[in-house]
Amino acid sequence: MSPDAEEGHAIEVHLDRLLEERGMTLAELASRVGVTNVNLSILKNGRAKAIRFTTLTRICQVLECQPGDLLSYRPTDG
Repeated sequence: MSPDAEEGHAIEVHLDRLLEERGMTLAELASRVGVTNVNLSILKNGRAKAIRFTTLTRICQVLECQPGDLLSYRPTDG
């Protein structure tokens, strides 16, 4: 197991909630943002290790939200 996988991260992604609030599917968002469904699914499920600012910008533009609406920090014990 890699050190990154062991350490994990404490960032939560709220893409499901934002999509539901806007009545939008992951496939529709992927198409409008210009990324694959797979890449957005990885982000949605909290398995992404990074996100390009250009992708984050497009997601925020399409969902009419701020980065803080999409991502939050949850401290972990340890």
